[in-house]
Order: sequence, then structure tokens, then C-alpha cells
Amino acid sequence: MLRAATKEKFFFVLLFLPLFFSVNASPSWAKEDSEGLKLLEQIQSTFVSLAEKVKPTVVNISPVSGIPHLPNRQQQEEGSKERPESPPGSGSGVIVDKRGYIITNNHVVGDAENVEVRLSDRTKFTGKVVGRDPDTDIAVVKIDSGKDLPYASLGDSSKVKVGQWAMAVGNPFGLDRTVTVGVISALGRENVNLSRYEDFIQTDASINPGNSGGPLFDIRGEVIGINTAIINFAQGIGFAIPTSMVQQVMGQLINRGKVIRGWLGVGIQPLTTELASKFGVKEGEGVLVNEVFDGDPASKAGIQPGDVVLKVDGQTVDTPNTLARVIAGFSPGKRAEVEVIRDGKRRTFVIELTERKEEAVTASIPRQPEMLLGLNVQDLTPELADRFKIKDEKGVLITKVEPGSSAETEGLKEGDLLKEINREKINNSDDFKKIAGKLKKNDTVLLRVLRDNRAFFVVLKSKEQ
Repeated sequence: MLRAATKEKFFFVLLFLPLFFSVNASPSWAKEDSEGLKLLEQIQSTFVSLAEKVKPTVVNISPVSGIPHLPNRQQQEEGSKERPESPPGSGSGVIVDKRGYIITNNHVVGDAENVEVRLSDRTKFTGKVVGRDPDTDIAVVKIDSGKDLPYASLGDSSKVKVGQWAMAVGNPFGLDRTVTVGVISALGRENVNLSRYEDFIQTDASINPGNSGGPLFDIRGEVIGINTAIINFAQGIGFAIPTSMVQQVMGQLINRGKVIRGWLGVGIQPLTTELASKFGVKEGEGVLVNEVFDGDPASKAGIQPGDVVLKVDGQTVDTPNTLARVIAGFSPGKRAEVEVIRDGKRRTFVIELTERKEEAVTASIPRQPEMLLGLNVQDLTPELADRFKIKDEKGVLITKVEPGSSAETEGLKEGDLLKEINREKINNSDDFKKIAGKLKKNDTVLLRVLRDNRAFFVVLKSKEQ
């Protein structure tokens, strides 16, 4: 039996034994922190290695010394006045071939034939602009170094996912080879009004003036986009041209010095809720053909105004920009399989494309009228056609829009030529009166209208009378 003093010592040891072992052993939280730190160090090491790998492929592009050079917009605003030699940092580019081919933005090189290119080791070359494409804002520059150059591989932007890591490298404000890291924020951005064909990658990796033309890398070090623009006064909203588009353009610029695109020969517009209802499709399901140009591929194949284009070679097209971009991706002479809906039935046309020869194919569309009221019309005469510069010979001309009417409020105006009502052709004012006379109150009416020799569809809602 233990004595009292011995018992006290024994209980003291038992009380502090766990504490002793906890002090001398690593606590669980410390172990977890250590594992987390190792993971962060691995991620950090990945970015450090990536930056070291890709920075030598990024170049600085600036005006050739002694030759004033301004981008197109500045030329318009500042005229031809000279300015001091631009400091390094006018723009960026990325070497994509060991022979010295460099991808950059068209707005970086402007109208210049030659630019100064500075590599990461500060050696300078005079680069020749071998081709430019304003429609995508892509340009190709070539330098001759006499040796193989470090270059970046172009990745597959079609595999890019929202949320994945991205690294932008460029020369913002003359700060050479600045590296920023972020994520892919969105894909397929269009209607940004930066170029004709838009399919931008959006990223929150910091992009600033001078980054234009520089690469956007994935974590493997492959180029997935060419940084091209930011939204002013916004943080974390930058745009890059995907490499899928870059590769289409680059080859033609190197081989031809320009880009030749396919041409379908139609006028197109988006499908609103009202238009979709009239054509028996869902809103945003396809693109509405509002005009077919005589003698062009679509006309020869049998495409008609009112057809809704759903797919081209199996690729879904749900906006005018998408359709225009897909068609432009074909070379003239190639055949495209175009799937449309006509009168509720699907039809497929195989169309041989020609070379694009016209500017915009998206019609100028007024706000959607709500009713077919307040319009005075008369037969189209040669005199009226000459006055309003109308090429068509048939149709009825809107000669007056009643002040205060919904037709005026919603955008119809004098000089518009009515071609169809509810898909029925109108050749004269008698046709107009006959068809309009069949309309009942609360009917919705589909009009096909010609303005400035460009057609568009519009839906009007008649009021109760």
C-alpha cells in the first residue's frame, strides 16, 4: 500500500504525462499545416517553373526607331503629327516558330511594314510584318536571327474549361515580361465590338496596356490565347483570342499575306421571342435568314428568306456572330452542309462557298414594333425607287407613318419597303390591303421589310380595336 506522499507523486506524474508527450510529439494541426504548406509550395513551384519556361518566348514590339508609328485609332485622332521615339512596351508578341515567326495583335503593328522586336535577352531585331487581319485583330511578324529561337507551342483552346488556371505574360507600361496569374472566367464571349469575328476567352489574369499581343498560357506552358483587350474601368475582365482562331489565320497570313474567307451570301439576324414564335422555333434556336443575295452560293442552293439556320457541318449556330464566324472559317470552294428549318420542317443543303466579298451580313434591325397601325403605303414607282435608292422593282413603300402611332414609336419609317406580310409576298398596295384586311384584333403580324437595300424581319402586335 502506497504512502500518502508516494500517492501524491504518482498522481502528479499521471496528470502531466499526456502533456509531456504532447509537447515532445508533433500536434495534429502542425502536421496538417505542414502538408498544406507542402501543397502550396508545389503549386508555387509549378508557376515559377512555368514562368521561367515561357518568358523567353515573349517579345516586346515597338515602332522602328526614328519612324513615328501610331495605331489606327491614334492616327485618326492625332493626325500625322510626330512624337518622340516610343519607349519599349508598345505591345507584346509571342514566338511560335523557331524560325522567328511571331504572333501579335493587328492593332499593335497598325499600318507599319516593319517593327522593332526585343527579345528577353535584350537583343533587338527589325521585324517584318508578313500579314495582318483586322477582322480578327491578328498579325504575324517575322525576324531573322540566324539561329533557332525559343518558341511556345499553340495549344488546343477548344479544350479550355472555365475555372482552369491561366498565366498572362506581356509588357504592360514598358515593364518587360510581366507575369500575372488568374483563371479562365468565361468562354465564347462575343458582341464585345472589338473585331468582326469574336469568340473571346475571358480571364481575370491582369492584362494592361502593353499586354496586347502577348500570350495567355495554360499550366502546361501552351498558348491558349492572344491577349487583346480589357474593359476600361473594370478589374479582372480581360479578353484573349483563342488559338483555334489564331491558327486558322496564322497559316494564311504566312503563306498568302492575307486571309481569304468563305462567303454564303445571306443577310441574317437573331431570333427574338416574337420572331421565334412566328417561325416555329425556340428563342435563340438558330439564326434567321432575312435576305438571300442573287447569284451567291445560298441563292444557288435554294436557301430562302425566312429559313432558320440551325447547324453548319454539324456545328450549332445560335447567333449571327457564330454563323458568320463558322462560314468565314471555310476556304472558298469548300462545301458546307447547312441545316435549316423551313415551315416547321428540317432541310439540309450542301453549299459550295465562294470568297467573301461584302462587309456586314447582319441586318440593321429597328426595335420590334408592337402593332400594324398608322402606315400609309403606295405602289413602288421608278421615281420613288430612285428617290429612296431602292433596287427592288416590287413591293409597297411606306410613305407616311402616323405621328404618335406604335409604328413610329417602334421604328418603321418613310421609305421602308414592305415585301411580305405573314410570309405572303406583297407586290402592290392591293396585295397589302387584301392581306392586312384579313388580320384580326390581337393578331401578331410578321413583316419582311427592306431598308437601305437590306432586308429584316419584324413582328408587330395589333391592338384591340
